[in-house]
Parts: sequence; C-alpha cells; structure tokens
Amino acid sequence: MPHFSRAMTKFRFVTPHRIGKWYSDLGLAQRFADAIGAGFLDRRSGRFVAYPGTRLETAVLERPPRD
Repeated sequence: MPHFSRAMTKFRFVTPHRIGKWYSDLGLAQRFADAIGAGFLDRRSGRFVAYPGTRLETAVLERPPRD
C-alpha cells in the first residue's frame, strides 16, 4: 500500500513592524489581520484590504502518513 504525506498550508500576514500568528485557513488569517494592523475585511464587498507594506506568508507543513 503506498504512503502519501498530507501537506497542510499555514497563512500569516506580516507588516513592516509586526508578524501575525499562523492560521490554518486564509479566511481566519484575513479576519484577524487587523490585530497587527495588516488590513481589514470590507463588510460590503467581503474582500480583504491589505494596508501598504503588508505581505502574506505561507508555509507548507508535511505531516507523515498514519499507519
């Protein structure tokens, strides 16, 4: 039986002065981005608006397969 690793992507926003927490979902990272001054969710359009200098970082975590 072949073994496949399961990858999980994490997301966080980084500003010139602060680094956000890692989240397992982009929507969560966007929802809490205001806590570090990275941007906000526009309530009318539902779109995320990043402030100048903000960047999104991603990390792919490989998890070993379960036996």
